[in-house]
Amino acid sequence: MSGAPTQGEDAPFSLVDRLRRWFDAVVGGTALVVAAPVLALAAGATLLSSGRPVIYRQKRLGRGGHPFELLKFRTMRDPAPGREAPEFDAERITRVGSWMRSTSLDELPSLVNLVRGDIGLVGPRPLPIHYWDRFRGDEYERFHVRPGITGLAQINGRNQLAWSERLAADVDYVRSRSLIGDARIVMKTIPIVLSRAGVDEGEGVTMTELPPDRA
Repeated sequence: MSGAPTQGEDAPFSLVDRLRRWFDAVVGGTALVVAAPVLALAAGATLLSSGRPVIYRQKRLGRGGHPFELLKFRTMRDPAPGREAPEFDAERITRVGSWMRSTSLDELPSLVNLVRGDIGLVGPRPLPIHYWDRFRGDEYERFHVRPGITGLAQINGRNQLAWSERLAADVDYVRSRSLIGDARIVMKTIPIVLSRAGVDEGEGVTMTELPPDRA
C-alpha cells in the first residue's frame, strides 16, 4: 500500500513502557504457574478432540510490525482444500474447541508470549502478518505499542465489532493510553470473559478477514 510505514520500525521505549513490560512479565509468569493444572487439562482435551498438534501457532504482527509466533490451543480440525478462510470456521471447529473459545481457555498458551514480551496485557489484538498492507492511514498507529491480550476493542464489542470500529478503537487506545486506563480495561475484561460475550460474529465465524480491497 502506498504511504504505509516501513515494517519493523520501532519507536524508542519510554520508562512507562519498561514498567509495563516488567509488570506484564510478572503477571504472565505468575499466571502460568497458577494456571498449570488448567493448562494440562485443556491440553489433554485438545489432544482428544483435535489431535496433534495441541498448540496452534500463527505468525502475527507485533510492535512496529515485527512478526512473532502467537500460541493458542488448537480448536479446529484441518481445513478441506479451498476452505481455509474464517467463513468456514463453523464446519472445522470441534465441540471442545467451541467451548474453549467461549471461555477464552484457548488463549492460555498466549501467556508464554506475554512472558517473552511479544505482547502486553493490554493493547490492540495481534493480527496476521498478511494484513500489513491492508491498513489505512492512521490505523498504522496501532503498531506504536505492543499488541495485547485484551484491549479497548475487546471491552466494546469484541469480535462483533465491524473492522472499521475495531481499528478505530485501537487507534483511540494508542492515543489515550495510560496505566489507569489499562487497569480499567483489565477490570472490564473480566465480566466480559465470564459472560462469554462477543466471542464470534455469528454462525460460528470468529472473525471475518480484513478485506484486502478496502476503500
